[in-house]
This record gives sequence, structure tokens and C-alpha cells, in this order.
Amino acid sequence: MLEKIEEATHYIIGKAKTTPKIGILLGTGLGGLVDRINIKASIPYEGIPNFPRSTVEGHMGNLVIGSLAEREVVVMQGRFHYYEGYSMQQVTFPIRVMNALGVRVLIISNAAGGLNPQFNPGDIMIITDHINLTGDNPLIGPNIDTLGPRFPDMSQPYTKNMVSLTEKVASDEKIHLQKGVYVGIMGPSLETAAETRFLRMIGADAVGMSTVPEVIVAVHSGMKVLGLSVISNLNLPDNLKPHSLEEIIVVANNAAPRLIKLIERVIQEVEID
Repeated sequence: MLEKIEEATHYIIGKAKTTPKIGILLGTGLGGLVDRINIKASIPYEGIPNFPRSTVEGHMGNLVIGSLAEREVVVMQGRFHYYEGYSMQQVTFPIRVMNALGVRVLIISNAAGGLNPQFNPGDIMIITDHINLTGDNPLIGPNIDTLGPRFPDMSQPYTKNMVSLTEKVASDEKIHLQKGVYVGIMGPSLETAAETRFLRMIGADAVGMSTVPEVIVAVHSGMKVLGLSVISNLNLPDNLKPHSLEEIIVVANNAAPRLIKLIERVIQEVEID
């Protein structure tokens, strides 16, 4: 693992000649943030040693390095999912590489189904906590002590001062925010009405098929984490309706300008240790 991380990191530094402190992971339909970046390098995933390949519509599959809001950033324009057939270690490998590049702050976004009946499609939700129902964990197996502790504490996986900063920025920019708990499931099938009811009963406000593995590894690596979900649709068990990926992408695209403004301001103001 260490050799693979070093090989990928060395390749990326050779292309970009920089070591950013802020990492951003963009989910379904949210890749437009890249248009705001002063790009130094855009590297297709398939060109990076040991990187998986993105196979999902709405995920461009590029690692973009440059400056945003006058801060150096590395951006994943698309992510990898467990349901694509990758192991948890493969899904989270880019987070390991970001850490090796020097990233100390990770901003992670996704498009998620709303479970809280007070939410509306297009809302942006700050993730305050998560529930791991993927049935797996990226830290299973021998621990590499140089990457992080055997038993990382998960009492605050989403950094409180990052949440507070985001709320302040949203208030300044008059962007309406929700807050809630994200539940990560394996996928790729969407939830049944009974599953949706169960997820709401155990305290989830939004559901998706990503984010949780990456956050676990980010916490293991000692990063500050901010999680943001675009609520792409509402999953109400007594009125469950079919939803297509195309519809989800449309909602995410419509929310993207607000999300981009939010992320830019957070990047401007975040303090990096």
C-alpha cells in the first residue's frame, strides 16, 4: 500500500509541481466547480498509477490541481464507489494519496436522497454525522501505523469548526442550509419503502452510496472534514416514487452554483494547521 501511494503521489507532483493543503471530492453532477479553478494540471484517473477508473455517469474522472479562491487545491472530479466492484481500499486510495500530497482539509460532496420530510429537492445539507451501513470498512486488515491509528476515534468525524464556518458563510451569502445525518449504503439498487422507513427510524436524514468510506480514511489520516449533501430527491416511504439518475443529475446541477459559492467562501476562510 505504501509503495502504491508513493508511486501515485510522485507521479502527481511531477505533473503539478505543487502540494495543496485543501482537497475537494465532487459527487454526482457537481463537477462544475472545476470551471472556477485556475488549473495547473488536470490528470485523467487512468493516467495515475494505481488509481481506479470512474465508471459512473456524472463523474468526469479527472484529478485537477490548481488555485481556487487564492488557495492551492486538489480536486477529484468524480469518485469511486463500492458498488462498482472496487474494494474499500481502492475506493479510498485517492484520500490516501491526498494525505501524502499534504492535504489537511477535505471537503467532500455528494448527491443524496432526502429522508427527512422537512427537506426539499435541491437543499444543501451539512453532514453532522454518519451511519455506516455499507457492510464494510476501509480500515479492515493490518493497520499501517504511519497512515493512522489502529482504532481511530469517530466521535466527531465531521469537524465542528468546519460546520460552524460553513453555517457562517451560508448566512453571509443567504444560502439556505439543512443539517443532518447521512447514512451510507452499499448500493447500487435504490431503497425500498420498508428500507427507507427503517433508515429514517434509526436517525438518518439523507441516504447515499458514497462518502462514508472516504471520511473514515480522512479521519484515520488526521484531516479536518466538511461533508455536504445536495438533496436530489425525497424518499418518503408512504409516497415512494421512482427516480432516475438523469433526474438526480438535473437537481444536483441546479444546486451547484450555491454549493460552489459556499465551498469557495469556506476555502477562503478556513484555517489550516
